[in-house]
Amino acid sequence: MLRILAAILCLLLSTNLSAIAAERPNIVFIMADDLGSGDLGCYNPDSKIPTPSMDKLASEGMRFTDAHSGSAVCTPTRYGVLTGRYAWRTKLKSGVLWGYSPALIDTNRMTVASMLKEQGYHTGAVGKWHLGLGSDKKTDYTKPLHPAPPDYGFDFFFGIPASLDMQPYVYVLNDRAVEHPTKMVKASGHRRRGGGGFWRGGPVAPGFKHIDVLPVIARQAAGFINKHAHDSPKQPLFLYVPLSAPHTPWLPTDEFRGKSKAGYYGDFTVQVDWTIGQIMATLKANKMVDNTLLLVTSDNGSHWPVGDIKKYNHAANLHYRGQKADIWEGGHRVPFIARWPGRIQPGSVSEQTICLTDLLATAAAVIGSDLPPDAGEDSYSILPALLGKKLAGPIREATVHHSLNGTFAIRQGKWKLVLGRGSGGFTKPRVIKPKPGEPKGQLYDLESDPSEAENVYQDHPEIVERLTKLLNHYKKSGHSTQRKDS
Repeated sequence: MLRILAAILCLLLSTNLSAIAAERPNIVFIMADDLGSGDLGCYNPDSKIPTPSMDKLASEGMRFTDAHSGSAVCTPTRYGVLTGRYAWRTKLKSGVLWGYSPALIDTNRMTVASMLKEQGYHTGAVGKWHLGLGSDKKTDYTKPLHPAPPDYGFDFFFGIPASLDMQPYVYVLNDRAVEHPTKMVKASGHRRRGGGGFWRGGPVAPGFKHIDVLPVIARQAAGFINKHAHDSPKQPLFLYVPLSAPHTPWLPTDEFRGKSKAGYYGDFTVQVDWTIGQIMATLKANKMVDNTLLLVTSDNGSHWPVGDIKKYNHAANLHYRGQKADIWEGGHRVPFIARWPGRIQPGSVSEQTICLTDLLATAAAVIGSDLPPDAGEDSYSILPALLGKKLAGPIREATVHHSLNGTFAIRQGKWKLVLGRGSGGFTKPRVIKPKPGEPKGQLYDLESDPSEAENVYQDHPEIVERLTKLLNHYKKSGHSTQRKDS
């Protein structure tokens, strides 16, 4: 009798686990490069850029109004997305990597891809890597590249090493260059002249053309989904798509020229929206929509200074102060849209403060897995918000912001403390030395002053002290989540 009961129990347990595995959704994470919230019609009715694909996605899912990148620039945000850890905890204290930089992520560190692969997912990445490749001081693209995306849990990778304006200009397939960069290309244009076609001069593969990159990413992403649906339809999929655009060079192909009222940047953003639409259409064609958590966001705010705002009457970063690279909201507040039919309420809006470092903990929660103590140190699960659960308070205790030059800010509730007086990024003056009697930092009440126009640093010394103490704790402890070892 005991053997029979044990057999029945094992059968029930096996059946239950199979059912859970069958319910595990595909996860597709698309991250544009330098896309501002104000570019999307679903965020900005006055946008001069049509974004029908992302607007449709928002109508079918949830739009977050208080989402933030882990940094105001490329590389550190990407590190945070994949590892759930702020990049300022690494050797990269500020700035970004370049095309010849060695790999930033430790191969022993859990990533979203490695975690999901261990749980039976088929994993892929298509687009702009920008986390360094190889282990040498200067990456040699004539040799196999290690560490590379396959060393971080990706079964497949196709993309470019860094930003599209950074040498070398090559495509990388898994762990090696498709073509070696044996030729040279001259520097081209300016971000506001010559079609926005700015890039630095340097080595280039013979068959590489800058204008082809975004269409190639669209085809490769669709191809990965199609192949997965044909070869492994019962296996869950994770696809990470870090787009190369609308970062410079602004190179919309002919069919997108003139489709916006915001110049070459706007036209290129229209093409970004079309690219996202192609991925959405591919999921639909393979009948994968209903079991896919699709997330669309940006790695930081738009590089859109005041001159562009005035010229085109277009607020790429909405009413927020600053732009990409800055510590102000325009540098790191990003669009974030999520769709998961049957789980996420269509047309819903969340005001929860979230960060792109939250992907790891969220993906783990979605599949019912626990993270080990040494992973996702700055990652919170936003699954309760996605599912529309009534929450007693904020998901995140606080969120740390970081600028191009390493300026820190910490946000908790309505309060945002900036440890410095300048923007820390592209908006000049970058550093402002305080005059006698003036505050050394910045404190904003984002509830009453979302545009960060009034610095109330001197009016609330108790808030300054509390947030400074919390930020220092996050720095010293090595984590900002409530961890088992704390």
